[in-house]
Amino acid sequence: MNDPSATEFDETYYDKLMDGLEAIEIKLSVCKDIIDFRIDANTYKKEYVRTDKILKSLNIYSIEDKMKSIQNFGAYSLCNDIVFTDDGEPFLMTQNIRHNYIDWNIIRYIDEKSHKMLYKSHCKKGQVLVTMAGEYLGRVAVYDQDFICSSNQAIAKITLEDGISPYYVATFLNSRYGQNQINRLKTVTGQPNINMALIKSLKIPFLSDKFIRVIESIVMYSNETYKRANNFYHEAEKCLVGALGLTNFSPKVEKYSIKYLKDSFAKTGRMDAEFYQQKYDDLFNKLNCFKCKKLGDVVKIKKSIEPGSDSYSDEGIPFVRVGDITKYGITKPTIKLPYNLLENIEDLFPAKGTILLSKDGSVGIAYKIEESDSFITSSALLHLHVLNESEINLDYLTLLLNSKVVQMQAERDAGGSIIQHWKPSEIADVVIPILDKNIQDNISNRIKTAFEFRKKSQMLLEQAICLVETAIEQGEDAVLK
Repeated sequence: MNDPSATEFDETYYDKLMDGLEAIEIKLSVCKDIIDFRIDANTYKKEYVRTDKILKSLNIYSIEDKMKSIQNFGAYSLCNDIVFTDDGEPFLMTQNIRHNYIDWNIIRYIDEKSHKMLYKSHCKKGQVLVTMAGEYLGRVAVYDQDFICSSNQAIAKITLEDGISPYYVATFLNSRYGQNQINRLKTVTGQPNINMALIKSLKIPFLSDKFIRVIESIVMYSNETYKRANNFYHEAEKCLVGALGLTNFSPKVEKYSIKYLKDSFAKTGRMDAEFYQQKYDDLFNKLNCFKCKKLGDVVKIKKSIEPGSDSYSDEGIPFVRVGDITKYGITKPTIKLPYNLLENIEDLFPAKGTILLSKDGSVGIAYKIEESDSFITSSALLHLHVLNESEINLDYLTLLLNSKVVQMQAERDAGGSIIQHWKPSEIADVVIPILDKNIQDNISNRIKTAFEFRKKSQMLLEQAICLVETAIEQGEDAVLK
Protein backbone atom coordinates (compact mmCIF):
# COMPACT_ATOMS: atom_id res chain seq x y z
CA MET A 1 0.00 0.00 0.00
CA ASN A 2 2.64 2.53 -1.12
CA ASP A 3 0.20 5.23 -2.11
CA PRO A 4 1.74 8.58 -1.04
CA SER A 5 -1.70 10.15 -0.73
CA ALA A 6 -2.85 7.54 1.78
CA THR A 7 -1.20 9.03 4.87
CA GLU A 8 -4.05 7.73 7.01
CA PHE A 9 -6.30 4.74 6.60
CA ASP A 10 -8.29 5.36 3.43
CA GLU A 11 -11.37 3.11 3.34
CA THR A 12 -12.09 3.76 -0.35
CA TYR A 13 -8.49 2.95 -1.30
CA TYR A 14 -8.64 -0.22 0.82
CA ASP A 15 -11.89 -1.30 -0.84
CA LYS A 16 -10.26 -0.93 -4.26
CA LEU A 17 -7.41 -3.21 -3.21
CA MET A 18 -9.89 -5.83 -1.97
CA ASP A 19 -12.13 -5.51 -5.01
CA GLY A 20 -10.46 -8.25 -7.03
CA LEU A 21 -10.40 -10.72 -4.15
CA GLU A 22 -13.09 -13.10 -2.93
CA ALA A 23 -12.49 -11.72 0.54
CA ILE A 24 -13.93 -8.94 2.63
CA GLU A 25 -13.14 -7.35 5.97
CA ILE A 26 -16.13 -6.80 8.26
CA LYS A 27 -16.29 -4.88 11.53
CA LEU A 28 -17.71 -6.60 14.58
CA SER A 29 -20.39 -3.92 14.80
CA VAL A 30 -21.67 -4.97 11.35
CA CYS A 31 -21.91 -8.58 12.49
CA LYS A 32 -23.93 -7.48 15.49
CA ASP A 33 -26.40 -5.76 13.16
CA ILE A 34 -27.49 -9.17 11.84
CA ILE A 35 -30.50 -10.24 13.88
CA ASP A 36 -29.01 -13.62 14.85
CA PHE A 37 -25.34 -12.45 14.92
CA ARG A 38 -23.53 -14.49 12.28
CA ILE A 39 -19.86 -14.81 11.42
CA ASP A 40 -20.08 -17.27 8.50
CA ALA A 41 -18.62 -16.30 5.11
CA ASN A 42 -21.93 -16.67 3.21
CA THR A 43 -23.55 -13.89 5.22
CA TYR A 44 -20.84 -11.44 4.16
CA LYS A 45 -20.56 -12.12 0.45
CA LYS A 46 -19.62 -8.90 -1.34
CA GLU A 47 -22.93 -8.72 -3.19
CA TYR A 48 -24.88 -9.03 0.08
CA VAL A 49 -22.76 -6.40 1.82
CA ARG A 50 -23.17 -4.01 -1.14
CA THR A 51 -26.94 -4.50 -0.99
CA ASP A 52 -26.90 -3.72 2.72
CA LYS A 53 -24.92 -0.51 2.14
CA ILE A 54 -27.20 0.64 -0.68
CA LEU A 55 -30.36 0.07 1.34
CA LYS A 56 -28.95 1.83 4.41
CA SER A 57 -28.27 4.88 2.25
CA LEU A 58 -32.01 5.09 1.50
CA ASN A 59 -35.05 5.74 3.63
CA ILE A 60 -36.09 2.21 4.62
CA TYR A 61 -38.48 0.32 6.87
CA SER A 62 -38.61 -3.30 7.96
CA ILE A 63 -41.45 -5.71 7.27
CA GLU A 64 -42.15 -5.72 11.01
CA ASP A 65 -42.53 -1.92 11.00
CA LYS A 66 -45.36 -2.02 8.46
CA MET A 67 -47.21 -5.26 9.13
CA LYS A 68 -50.26 -6.22 11.15
CA SER A 69 -49.27 -9.87 11.48
CA ILE A 70 -47.23 -12.72 10.10
CA GLN A 71 -48.31 -16.34 10.36
CA ASN A 72 -47.44 -19.74 9.07
CA PHE A 73 -48.67 -23.29 9.44
CA GLY A 74 -48.38 -23.83 13.18
CA ALA A 75 -47.12 -27.08 14.69
CA TYR A 76 -45.36 -29.25 12.10
CA SER A 77 -47.04 -32.33 13.60
CA LEU A 78 -50.33 -31.15 12.08
CA CYS A 79 -49.07 -32.56 8.77
CA ASN A 80 -50.01 -36.02 10.05
CA ASP A 81 -53.66 -34.98 10.41
CA ILE A 82 -54.19 -33.51 6.94
CA VAL A 83 -56.59 -35.45 4.72
CA PHE A 84 -55.92 -34.84 1.01
CA THR A 85 -58.82 -35.28 -1.39
CA ASP A 86 -59.52 -35.15 -5.13
CA ASP A 87 -61.71 -32.12 -4.56
CA GLY A 88 -62.37 -29.78 -1.65
CA GLU A 89 -60.49 -26.82 -0.19
CA PRO A 90 -57.43 -25.64 -2.21
CA PHE A 91 -54.09 -26.24 -0.49
CA LEU A 92 -51.12 -24.20 -1.70
CA MET A 93 -47.66 -25.78 -1.78
CA THR A 94 -44.35 -23.92 -2.09
CA GLN A 95 -44.13 -24.86 -5.78
CA ASN A 96 -47.37 -22.93 -6.38
CA ILE A 97 -45.71 -19.69 -5.26
CA ARG A 98 -43.81 -18.09 -8.12
CA HIS A 99 -41.97 -14.78 -8.35
CA ASN A 100 -44.91 -12.34 -8.16
CA TYR A 101 -47.73 -14.71 -9.09
CA ILE A 102 -49.41 -17.91 -7.90
CA ASP A 103 -49.57 -20.94 -10.19
CA TRP A 104 -53.02 -22.51 -9.78
CA ASN A 105 -52.54 -25.08 -12.51
CA ILE A 106 -51.14 -27.76 -10.19
CA ILE A 107 -53.19 -27.70 -7.03
CA ARG A 108 -53.89 -30.09 -4.17
CA TYR A 109 -57.06 -30.23 -2.10
CA ILE A 110 -57.87 -31.05 1.53
CA ASP A 111 -61.14 -31.83 3.29
CA GLU A 112 -63.09 -29.20 5.23
CA LYS A 113 -62.03 -30.59 8.63
CA SER A 114 -58.35 -30.22 7.73
CA HIS A 115 -59.00 -26.71 6.40
CA LYS A 116 -60.58 -25.61 9.69
CA MET A 117 -57.77 -27.22 11.69
CA LEU A 118 -55.17 -25.27 9.72
CA TYR A 119 -56.61 -21.82 10.48
CA LYS A 120 -53.11 -20.41 10.94
CA SER A 121 -52.27 -21.39 7.38
CA HIS A 122 -55.21 -19.60 5.77
CA CYS A 123 -54.38 -17.24 2.88
CA LYS A 124 -56.50 -14.13 2.54
CA LYS A 125 -56.76 -11.54 -0.20
CA GLY A 126 -53.99 -8.93 -0.11
CA GLN A 127 -51.52 -10.98 1.96
CA VAL A 128 -47.89 -11.29 0.87
CA LEU A 129 -46.87 -14.96 0.70
CA VAL A 130 -43.20 -15.85 1.25
CA THR A 131 -41.80 -19.36 0.83
CA MET A 132 -39.67 -20.25 3.84
CA ALA A 133 -37.98 -23.57 3.07
CA GLY A 134 -36.78 -26.02 0.46
CA GLU A 135 -35.70 -25.55 -3.13
CA TYR A 136 -38.34 -22.87 -3.71
CA LEU A 137 -37.28 -20.72 -0.76
CA GLY A 138 -37.51 -16.96 -1.31
CA ARG A 139 -40.36 -16.78 -3.80
CA VAL A 140 -42.84 -14.01 -3.02
CA ALA A 141 -46.35 -13.37 -4.39
CA VAL A 142 -49.55 -11.55 -3.44
CA TYR A 143 -52.61 -13.66 -2.70
CA ASP A 144 -55.27 -12.04 -4.89
CA GLN A 145 -58.20 -14.47 -4.68
CA ASP A 146 -61.56 -13.68 -3.06
CA PHE A 147 -61.76 -17.11 -1.39
CA ILE A 148 -59.70 -18.31 1.58
CA CYS A 149 -57.43 -21.30 1.07
CA SER A 150 -54.93 -23.22 3.19
CA SER A 151 -51.19 -23.47 2.62
CA ASN A 152 -48.39 -25.73 3.76
CA GLN A 153 -45.91 -25.25 6.60
CA ALA A 154 -43.26 -23.54 4.44
CA ILE A 155 -45.31 -20.48 3.44
CA ALA A 156 -45.42 -17.34 5.60
CA LYS A 157 -48.45 -15.05 5.29
CA ILE A 158 -47.78 -11.34 5.87
CA THR A 159 -50.71 -8.99 6.46
CA LEU A 160 -49.50 -5.43 5.90
CA GLU A 161 -50.82 -2.24 7.44
CA ASP A 162 -53.49 -0.37 5.51
CA GLY A 163 -51.96 1.84 2.84
CA ILE A 164 -48.88 -0.36 2.27
CA SER A 165 -49.03 -1.91 -1.20
CA PRO A 166 -48.54 -5.69 -1.08
CA TYR A 167 -47.70 -5.66 -4.82
CA TYR A 168 -44.84 -3.23 -4.31
CA VAL A 169 -43.51 -5.16 -1.29
CA ALA A 170 -43.67 -8.47 -3.20
CA THR A 171 -42.01 -6.95 -6.27
CA PHE A 172 -39.17 -5.50 -4.20
CA LEU A 173 -38.61 -8.81 -2.37
CA ASN A 174 -38.41 -10.56 -5.76
CA SER A 175 -35.85 -8.03 -6.98
CA ARG A 176 -32.09 -8.40 -6.65
CA TYR A 177 -32.12 -6.36 -3.44
CA GLY A 178 -34.85 -8.43 -1.85
CA GLN A 179 -33.44 -11.78 -2.92
CA ASN A 180 -29.96 -10.84 -1.70
CA GLN A 181 -31.38 -10.17 1.75
CA ILE A 182 -33.26 -13.47 1.79
CA ASN A 183 -30.28 -15.48 0.53
CA ARG A 184 -28.05 -13.77 3.06
CA LEU A 185 -30.28 -14.63 6.02
CA LYS A 186 -31.34 -18.16 5.05
CA THR A 187 -29.69 -21.09 6.81
CA VAL A 188 -28.46 -23.99 4.71
CA THR A 189 -27.92 -26.72 7.29
CA GLY A 190 -29.87 -29.65 5.87
CA GLN A 191 -32.81 -28.07 4.06
CA PRO A 192 -32.51 -24.33 3.32
CA ASN A 193 -34.90 -22.27 5.43
CA ILE A 194 -35.60 -18.81 6.79
CA ASN A 195 -37.70 -18.21 9.91
CA MET A 196 -40.38 -15.59 10.47
CA ALA A 197 -38.19 -13.45 12.73
CA LEU A 198 -35.71 -13.07 9.86
CA ILE A 199 -38.50 -12.37 7.36
CA LYS A 200 -39.77 -9.58 9.64
CA SER A 201 -36.29 -8.01 9.60
CA LEU A 202 -36.19 -7.67 5.78
CA LYS A 203 -35.77 -4.04 4.71
CA ILE A 204 -37.93 -2.22 2.14
CA PRO A 205 -37.10 1.27 0.77
CA PHE A 206 -39.72 4.02 0.94
CA LEU A 207 -40.64 5.18 -2.57
CA SER A 208 -43.26 7.68 -3.70
CA ASP A 209 -46.95 6.82 -3.96
CA LYS A 210 -46.83 7.66 -7.67
CA PHE A 211 -44.04 5.16 -8.32
CA ILE A 212 -45.69 2.47 -6.20
CA ARG A 213 -48.95 2.88 -8.15
CA VAL A 214 -47.01 2.31 -11.38
CA ILE A 215 -45.52 -0.94 -10.01
CA GLU A 216 -48.87 -2.07 -8.66
CA SER A 217 -50.66 -1.46 -11.96
CA ILE A 218 -48.00 -3.40 -13.93
CA VAL A 219 -48.17 -6.43 -11.61
CA MET A 220 -51.97 -6.47 -11.55
CA TYR A 221 -52.13 -6.20 -15.35
CA SER A 222 -49.60 -9.03 -15.57
CA ASN A 223 -51.78 -11.20 -13.35
CA GLU A 224 -54.83 -10.51 -15.54
CA THR A 225 -52.80 -11.41 -18.63
CA TYR A 226 -51.69 -14.62 -16.91
CA LYS A 227 -55.33 -15.53 -16.23
CA ARG A 228 -56.17 -15.00 -19.91
CA ALA A 229 -53.32 -17.35 -20.82
CA ASN A 230 -54.74 -20.01 -18.53
CA ASN A 231 -58.20 -19.59 -20.05
CA PHE A 232 -56.88 -20.24 -23.57
CA TYR A 233 -54.91 -23.26 -22.35
CA HIS A 234 -57.97 -24.73 -20.60
CA GLU A 235 -59.99 -24.19 -23.80
CA ALA A 236 -57.39 -26.24 -25.67
CA GLU A 237 -57.66 -29.00 -23.04
CA LYS A 238 -61.45 -29.02 -23.31
CA CYS A 239 -61.22 -29.18 -27.09
CA LEU A 240 -58.91 -32.22 -26.88
CA VAL A 241 -61.03 -34.03 -24.30
CA GLY A 242 -64.20 -33.33 -26.30
CA ALA A 243 -62.68 -34.54 -29.57
CA LEU A 244 -61.66 -37.80 -27.89
CA GLY A 245 -65.10 -38.28 -26.32
CA LEU A 246 -63.65 -38.15 -22.80
CA THR A 247 -65.62 -35.17 -21.45
CA ASN A 248 -67.66 -37.32 -19.07
CA PHE A 249 -65.17 -40.18 -18.96
CA SER A 250 -65.46 -41.91 -15.59
CA PRO A 251 -63.56 -45.22 -15.62
CA LYS A 252 -64.71 -48.01 -13.37
CA VAL A 253 -62.93 -48.47 -10.06
CA GLU A 254 -62.95 -52.20 -9.37
CA LYS A 255 -61.27 -53.96 -6.47
CA TYR A 256 -60.08 -56.77 -8.73
CA SER A 257 -59.57 -57.67 -12.37
CA ILE A 258 -59.46 -61.14 -13.93
CA LYS A 259 -56.90 -61.69 -16.70
CA TYR A 260 -55.72 -64.79 -18.55
CA LEU A 261 -52.01 -65.51 -18.39
CA LYS A 262 -51.66 -65.08 -22.15
CA ASP A 263 -53.17 -61.57 -21.87
CA SER A 264 -51.19 -60.53 -18.81
CA PHE A 265 -47.77 -61.73 -17.62
CA ALA A 266 -46.96 -63.65 -20.80
CA LYS A 267 -47.60 -60.48 -22.79
CA THR A 268 -46.38 -57.68 -20.50
CA GLY A 269 -44.05 -59.31 -17.97
CA ARG A 270 -45.94 -57.48 -15.19
CA MET A 271 -47.32 -59.27 -12.12
CA ASP A 272 -48.53 -56.27 -10.08
CA ALA A 273 -52.31 -55.99 -9.80
CA GLU A 274 -52.28 -52.20 -10.28
CA PHE A 275 -51.18 -52.64 -13.90
CA TYR A 276 -54.36 -54.55 -14.79
CA GLN A 277 -56.99 -52.25 -13.29
CA GLN A 278 -60.25 -51.98 -15.21
CA LYS A 279 -59.87 -48.21 -15.69
CA TYR A 280 -56.99 -48.74 -18.12
CA ASP A 281 -59.09 -51.12 -20.22
CA ASP A 282 -61.84 -48.48 -20.26
CA LEU A 283 -59.36 -45.89 -21.53
CA PHE A 284 -58.02 -48.08 -24.34
CA ASN A 285 -61.58 -49.02 -25.38
CA LYS A 286 -62.21 -45.28 -25.88
CA LEU A 287 -58.97 -44.80 -27.83
CA ASN A 288 -59.72 -47.76 -30.13
CA CYS A 289 -62.36 -45.56 -31.79
CA PHE A 290 -59.57 -43.45 -33.30
CA LYS A 291 -56.52 -43.95 -35.45
CA CYS A 292 -53.69 -44.58 -32.99
CA LYS A 293 -49.96 -45.11 -33.11
CA LYS A 294 -47.28 -45.89 -30.59
CA LEU A 295 -45.28 -42.87 -29.46
CA GLY A 296 -42.05 -44.52 -30.61
CA ASP A 297 -43.43 -44.57 -34.16
CA VAL A 298 -44.11 -40.83 -34.28
CA VAL A 299 -41.06 -39.46 -32.41
CA LYS A 300 -37.37 -40.14 -32.06
CA ILE A 301 -36.49 -40.52 -28.38
CA LYS A 302 -33.11 -39.19 -27.29
CA LYS A 303 -31.53 -39.47 -23.84
CA SER A 304 -29.48 -36.79 -22.08
CA ILE A 305 -26.72 -37.14 -19.46
CA GLU A 306 -26.52 -37.34 -15.68
CA PRO A 307 -23.25 -35.82 -14.39
CA GLY A 308 -22.25 -36.40 -10.78
CA SER A 309 -23.01 -33.76 -8.18
CA ASP A 310 -19.25 -33.07 -8.00
CA SER A 311 -19.65 -31.40 -11.44
CA TYR A 312 -22.23 -28.90 -10.17
CA SER A 313 -21.13 -25.27 -10.01
CA ASP A 314 -22.46 -21.73 -9.63
CA GLU A 315 -21.21 -20.69 -13.07
CA GLY A 316 -21.42 -22.32 -16.47
CA ILE A 317 -24.19 -23.99 -18.50
CA PRO A 318 -27.65 -24.11 -16.87
CA PHE A 319 -28.57 -27.67 -15.84
CA VAL A 320 -32.31 -28.31 -16.04
CA ARG A 321 -33.78 -31.07 -13.85
CA VAL A 322 -37.32 -32.43 -13.47
CA GLY A 323 -38.03 -29.96 -10.65
CA ASP A 324 -37.26 -27.08 -13.03
CA ILE A 325 -39.88 -28.00 -15.62
CA THR A 326 -43.67 -27.69 -15.85
CA LYS A 327 -45.99 -28.07 -18.81
CA TYR A 328 -45.92 -24.27 -19.08
CA GLY A 329 -42.19 -23.67 -19.10
CA ILE A 330 -38.79 -23.97 -17.46
CA THR A 331 -37.91 -22.13 -14.28
CA LYS A 332 -34.44 -20.67 -13.98
CA PRO A 333 -32.21 -23.58 -12.81
CA THR A 334 -29.91 -22.96 -9.85
CA ILE A 335 -27.33 -25.59 -10.85
CA LYS A 336 -24.74 -25.05 -13.60
CA LEU A 337 -22.26 -27.35 -15.34
CA PRO A 338 -18.76 -26.44 -16.59
CA TYR A 339 -18.35 -25.81 -20.33
CA ASN A 340 -15.45 -28.28 -20.47
CA LEU A 341 -17.48 -31.16 -19.01
CA LEU A 342 -17.64 -32.91 -22.41
CA GLU A 343 -16.37 -32.39 -25.94
CA ASN A 344 -18.97 -30.91 -28.28
CA ILE A 345 -21.19 -30.28 -25.29
CA GLU A 346 -23.38 -27.98 -27.38
CA ASP A 347 -24.75 -31.11 -29.11
CA LEU A 348 -26.73 -31.71 -25.90
CA PHE A 349 -28.54 -28.37 -26.13
CA PRO A 350 -32.22 -28.95 -27.05
CA ALA A 351 -33.25 -27.43 -30.38
CA LYS A 352 -36.44 -25.51 -31.12
CA GLY A 353 -39.41 -27.89 -31.31
CA THR A 354 -37.88 -30.50 -28.98
CA ILE A 355 -40.42 -31.89 -26.51
CA LEU A 356 -38.97 -32.58 -23.07
CA LEU A 357 -40.66 -35.45 -21.23
CA SER A 358 -39.94 -36.45 -17.62
CA LYS A 359 -39.42 -40.14 -16.93
CA ASP A 360 -38.30 -40.12 -13.27
CA GLY A 361 -39.87 -38.70 -10.13
CA SER A 362 -42.78 -36.61 -11.40
CA VAL A 363 -43.26 -38.65 -14.56
CA GLY A 364 -45.14 -37.53 -17.64
CA ILE A 365 -44.48 -33.78 -17.62
CA ALA A 366 -44.07 -32.53 -21.19
CA TYR A 367 -42.90 -29.14 -22.45
CA LYS A 368 -42.12 -28.02 -26.00
CA ILE A 369 -39.00 -25.86 -26.44
CA GLU A 370 -40.12 -22.64 -28.13
CA GLU A 371 -36.64 -21.45 -29.09
CA SER A 372 -33.23 -23.14 -29.23
CA ASP A 373 -31.32 -22.39 -26.05
CA SER A 374 -28.00 -23.16 -24.36
CA PHE A 375 -28.80 -25.51 -21.50
CA ILE A 376 -28.45 -29.18 -20.65
CA THR A 377 -31.15 -31.41 -19.22
CA SER A 378 -30.71 -34.26 -16.77
CA SER A 379 -31.13 -37.87 -17.88
CA ALA A 380 -34.57 -37.83 -16.22
CA LEU A 381 -35.78 -35.67 -19.12
CA LEU A 382 -36.06 -37.36 -22.52
CA HIS A 383 -35.84 -35.35 -25.76
CA LEU A 384 -38.62 -36.18 -28.22
CA HIS A 385 -38.30 -35.17 -31.89
CA VAL A 386 -41.40 -35.55 -34.07
CA LEU A 387 -40.65 -37.53 -37.22
CA ASN A 388 -43.46 -36.16 -39.40
CA GLU A 389 -44.97 -32.80 -38.45
CA SER A 390 -47.46 -33.04 -41.32
CA GLU A 391 -49.02 -35.99 -39.48
CA ILE A 392 -48.89 -34.78 -35.89
CA ASN A 393 -48.75 -31.21 -34.63
CA LEU A 394 -46.09 -30.43 -32.00
CA ASP A 395 -48.43 -28.45 -29.75
CA TYR A 396 -51.14 -31.08 -30.05
CA LEU A 397 -48.72 -33.86 -29.12
CA THR A 398 -47.37 -31.89 -26.15
CA LEU A 399 -50.88 -31.27 -24.84
CA LEU A 400 -51.73 -34.94 -25.38
CA LEU A 401 -48.66 -36.02 -23.37
CA ASN A 402 -49.85 -33.82 -20.49
CA SER A 403 -53.46 -35.04 -20.75
CA LYS A 404 -55.27 -37.81 -18.90
CA VAL A 405 -54.81 -40.05 -21.95
CA VAL A 406 -51.04 -40.32 -21.44
CA GLN A 407 -50.98 -39.58 -17.70
CA MET A 408 -53.04 -42.71 -17.04
CA GLN A 409 -50.61 -44.78 -19.11
CA ALA A 410 -47.69 -43.27 -17.16
CA GLU A 411 -49.49 -44.06 -13.91
CA ARG A 412 -50.04 -47.66 -15.02
CA ASP A 413 -46.43 -48.21 -16.13
CA ALA A 414 -44.59 -46.39 -13.33
CA GLY A 415 -47.07 -46.71 -10.49
CA GLY A 416 -45.55 -49.82 -8.97
CA SER A 417 -42.41 -48.05 -7.73
CA ILE A 418 -41.72 -46.03 -4.58
CA ILE A 419 -39.84 -43.49 -6.67
CA GLN A 420 -41.59 -43.48 -10.01
CA HIS A 421 -39.50 -44.51 -12.99
CA TRP A 422 -40.99 -44.65 -16.47
CA LYS A 423 -38.82 -46.80 -18.72
CA PRO A 424 -38.02 -45.43 -22.20
CA SER A 425 -39.22 -48.74 -23.65
CA GLU A 426 -42.59 -48.21 -21.92
CA ILE A 427 -42.73 -44.61 -23.13
CA ALA A 428 -42.12 -45.77 -26.70
CA ASP A 429 -45.17 -48.06 -26.38
CA VAL A 430 -47.55 -45.28 -25.22
CA VAL A 431 -50.71 -45.22 -27.36
CA ILE A 432 -51.20 -41.88 -29.13
CA PRO A 433 -54.50 -41.02 -30.90
CA ILE A 434 -53.93 -39.21 -34.20
CA LEU A 435 -56.89 -36.85 -34.62
CA ASP A 436 -57.87 -35.03 -37.81
CA LYS A 437 -55.27 -32.38 -38.71
CA ASN A 438 -57.86 -29.57 -38.57
CA ILE A 439 -58.67 -30.48 -34.95
CA GLN A 440 -54.97 -30.62 -34.13
CA ASP A 441 -54.40 -27.18 -35.66
CA ASN A 442 -57.38 -25.71 -33.79
CA ILE A 443 -55.92 -26.99 -30.52
CA SER A 444 -52.48 -25.72 -31.50
CA ASN A 445 -53.77 -22.19 -32.18
CA ARG A 446 -55.29 -21.97 -28.69
CA ILE A 447 -52.07 -23.19 -27.11
CA LYS A 448 -49.98 -20.69 -29.09
CA THR A 449 -52.24 -17.87 -27.92
CA ALA A 450 -51.98 -19.09 -24.33
CA PHE A 451 -48.19 -19.06 -24.47
CA GLU A 452 -48.15 -15.61 -26.07
CA PHE A 453 -50.14 -14.27 -23.11
CA ARG A 454 -47.91 -16.12 -20.63
CA LYS A 455 -44.83 -14.60 -22.26
CA LYS A 456 -46.35 -11.13 -22.09
CA SER A 457 -47.27 -11.67 -18.43
CA GLN A 458 -43.73 -12.74 -17.58
CA MET A 459 -42.25 -9.76 -19.42
CA LEU A 460 -44.44 -7.39 -17.41
CA LEU A 461 -43.31 -8.95 -14.12
CA GLU A 462 -39.68 -8.67 -15.18
CA GLN A 463 -40.30 -5.06 -16.16
CA ALA A 464 -41.77 -4.27 -12.72
CA ILE A 465 -38.72 -5.75 -10.98
CA CYS A 466 -36.36 -3.90 -13.32
CA LEU A 467 -38.12 -0.59 -12.57
CA VAL A 468 -37.77 -1.13 -8.82
CA GLU A 469 -34.05 -1.94 -9.16
CA THR A 470 -33.53 1.10 -11.40
CA ALA A 471 -35.33 3.37 -8.93
CA ILE A 472 -33.04 2.15 -6.14
CA GLU A 473 -29.88 2.58 -8.21
CA GLN A 474 -30.68 5.75 -10.17
CA GLY A 475 -33.66 7.33 -8.44
CA GLU A 476 -37.35 7.40 -9.23
CA ASP A 477 -37.05 10.25 -11.75
CA ALA A 478 -34.99 8.04 -14.05
CA VAL A 479 -37.84 5.52 -14.06
CA LEU A 480 -40.84 7.82 -14.23
CA LYS A 481 -39.41 9.62 -17.29
